[in-house]
Amino acid sequence: MTLAANSLDDLRSLLRVDTIGEREGKTVVSPQTTEEVAAITRYANQHKLAIEIVGAGTKRSWGNPVSADILLETTRIAGVRQHSWQDLTATVAAGTPWAAMQRALAAHKQQVALDPLWPETATVGGIIATNDSGAWRLKYGSLRDLIIGMTIVLADGTIAKSGGKVVKNVAGYDLHKLMTGAFGTLGVIIEVTFRLHPIPADTRTWTVSSAAAEAVGELMLKILDSQMSVQAMQVRASREGYALDVQLATLPEAIALQLDALQRLAQNIAGISAPVEFSQTNRAVPFAAREQMLAPGGGVVMKATMLASAIAKLSSEVVRLGGCAVTQATGIMFARFTEDVAADALASLRADVEAAGGGSLTVLRAPHPIPAWATLPAGAALMREIKRRFDPNQVLNPGRFVGGI
Repeated sequence: MTLAANSLDDLRSLLRVDTIGEREGKTVVSPQTTEEVAAITRYANQHKLAIEIVGAGTKRSWGNPVSADILLETTRIAGVRQHSWQDLTATVAAGTPWAAMQRALAAHKQQVALDPLWPETATVGGIIATNDSGAWRLKYGSLRDLIIGMTIVLADGTIAKSGGKVVKNVAGYDLHKLMTGAFGTLGVIIEVTFRLHPIPADTRTWTVSSAAAEAVGELMLKILDSQMSVQAMQVRASREGYALDVQLATLPEAIALQLDALQRLAQNIAGISAPVEFSQTNRAVPFAAREQMLAPGGGVVMKATMLASAIAKLSSEVVRLGGCAVTQATGIMFARFTEDVAADALASLRADVEAAGGGSLTVLRAPHPIPAWATLPAGAALMREIKRRFDPNQVLNPGRFVGGI
């Protein structure tokens, strides 16, 4: 809902006239500086108003809906603030689109080694808040491994800094790790300092397929145990069959040797097709499967985590339940079901995931309200206490996180 007239006047006195408006029946603020964000959160905290933090809105449906008085947009806090290419680090504003950041870093043949969803529109801050990562996580690690520093505005308007701007910095608490995946419930991310990686000299993708999930699962585990230069790997599952996509990143002269190793591994498993390479122009197509899973068109989309050893079994179970899935070799699955089978599939798959090594399942998108989380994690009480300490007045994205935190 929009704020009362006196509250709007108070906010206007804190901000420039072009930073405040109305949309979706809410008061919308679009600050450009850290100080403006601090003024907004300080005012909201003093008057016990709720703020919903939004970047480009690509993952706004993830988690629980937020009932807020103020919509705080971060898209005007944008740009690569510092690129220390000699040190392989860069500091980037939270509202910067991911792809725009990568294009700027590519001038020195460097990148933040992460492949999130919708990079052309998704912002740096939103990707960190939802802890989104793609298949490159297999080689480079998660977001928490790539972030070395952060500037944050807390609920009471305090401007806090965590980490530093050099890889070996060990000063202070790792608050940035706490903010990663917190869905904006603990602070407003303003700037992030990343450790960078060189862009690989050559990257190519091969796909093998089979009618049996067990076959592609066996090959995946063998590749994980090999010395191949794998940058990304995923299993795609549907009623048409199963496919394993393998992306290699190395020197051009080493690619042929890597392909030979892949072919030898595939030949030793019954029911596996010969590797098929995607051309220079369309080689990224297999790794667009995760985005296609979340494309508009109805249905219920779920995200599950599991051990690599459970991927084949759970992929087969998704197909048996009438769905399709794409699962990264790190054990992160995205599964999609039609509405008519989703309720039964959700209950069955959640039980199987939790039984297979203590994994978890989250509903990312549904045409009608379904709780995003059902089983609370073991640390739920600790999470609630952290939220209470950081945001006692429930100002920032209240209720968005697991358990209504």
